[in-house]
Amino acid sequence: MSVTVRVPAKVNVQLAVGAARPDGFHDLANVFLAVGLYDEVTVTPADTLRVTCAGPDADQVPLDRTNLAARAAEALAGRYGREAAVHIHIAKDIPVAGGMAGGSADGAGALLACDALWGTDASREELLDICAELGSDVPFSLVGGAALGTGRGEKLTPLEVGGSFHWVFAMAVRGLSTPAVFREFDRLVEGLDVPEPVASQPLLDALAKGDPDALAAAVSNDLQPAALSLFPELADTLAAGREAGALAMLVSGSGPTTAFLTPDAESAQAVATALRTSGTCRSVRVAAGPAPGATVIDG
Repeated sequence: MSVTVRVPAKVNVQLAVGAARPDGFHDLANVFLAVGLYDEVTVTPADTLRVTCAGPDADQVPLDRTNLAARAAEALAGRYGREAAVHIHIAKDIPVAGGMAGGSADGAGALLACDALWGTDASREELLDICAELGSDVPFSLVGGAALGTGRGEKLTPLEVGGSFHWVFAMAVRGLSTPAVFREFDRLVEGLDVPEPVASQPLLDALAKGDPDALAAAVSNDLQPAALSLFPELADTLAAGREAGALAMLVSGSGPTTAFLTPDAESAQAVATALRTSGTCRSVRVAAGPAPGATVIDG
């Protein structure tokens, strides 16, 4: 027997970042939108815990116990006094190290799959608690749709979305370390009065109305200056998307993937074509959101 879970990528339509806390983390107001790029995580009983991966950039995915999918299996097994003896296979389609929560998605997918495989019947609250232990983005990967994340991003409030939003994502030629981006953020704001992060009401209203023009006017990412400081070439990708007619351009999360909001599906294809031929990125993907969170699709 095996269980397969499909789990989505995300884009941050707003990422407001507070000053560094004493524990080194930052308080966030993080508006997540799940989009229709998916990993599929399959768990099968095995003699011991092991992880395999196939798909684009699979060679960049760690296959040891640092993988969030392995850590999720161990966390759930530990709570229920059992061995995490499963083979976890990740069919990877979410860009790797791209600021789209691919690793977090795999953690949420493995957690839901192991819960179904083992029949642990963990409550939604317990699963979300384990997700929060694994990482700031993992709870949203479980929930999907749209949500406001506060604290480190792990405390979620679901948000209403009144329609589909069409996106183009440009993958960069190299990666960007999330801790390095936050360190650069801290350097750039040193000596400044960093305001408390709060969600933008115009942005929440735009999501609720399903209005891409209003959303384009409200998207923001406080980590974008830090990402551009470390990876200046991303500015060329953002400019290429603007010239192609995107409504809004931003670095997704800590990067280095760049995200382009478009009016509709046809416009998304046009922007994607322009970016593919711009010479400013490695690859391009098109997706719409909101998308559902982690979902058992087989087993």
